[in-house]
Amino acid sequence: MTFNPLPVPIPSRTQFVLDAIRHAILTGALSPGQALVEVDLAARFGVSKTPVREALKTLAGTGLVVMSQYKGVTVRRVDADMAREVYDVRLLLEPEAVRRTITQRADLAAAEEALDRSDRAKDAAERSLANREFHRALYLPCGNPLLTRMLDEVRDQAALVAAAAWAAQPSWQREAAEHRDILRRALDGDADGTARALHDHIGSFVRRAFPEQTATDERGQA
Repeated sequence: MTFNPLPVPIPSRTQFVLDAIRHAILTGALSPGQALVEVDLAARFGVSKTPVREALKTLAGTGLVVMSQYKGVTVRRVDADMAREVYDVRLLLEPEAVRRTITQRADLAAAEEALDRSDRAKDAAERSLANREFHRALYLPCGNPLLTRMLDEVRDQAALVAAAAWAAQPSWQREAAEHRDILRRALDGDADGTARALHDHIGSFVRRAFPEQTATDERGQA
């Protein structure tokens, strides 16, 4: 008797729409401030309005889109204030989470794989999402689920900031080198060194991405 192989699971329509809208936002195909109309998106993706509505709700929860009673749903705009808020959270939480991961000698294979995907990425969205997975693979095994969830909440926003910054001034090659240094320290089991390198990596990004705004802030504090 011949058995046919099991069919490959097909992602839900909501997940399909969610992934497509996220990719369009991170590549700039959907620009900051652009209105996202359910009926238009449904026609674009060949689905009903229900999966579009659910996808937009999820994207609003992760910070990629903004829902307004008067303006409807729009792609979130990126500015220095928004970037600093996101990266301030990361600075406070992520280095400690990663330090705990290294201390516990967790498996870092997923981080290595994500970094390899980033190196092979064909566009900014793919690279940004791979970089996001690299960071998550480092903090996920930290042993504190609440800490992990808090960092997960800003992942999409961090990817959006990175995509906007790269569009204005590509710096991903420098960041890729920093990622390799962070991974090397992690694989060596240097928990404190990895945490310091990660802190420097996160802290320097907004200064590179928004130099004019950073200089203005520094003059105001002088």
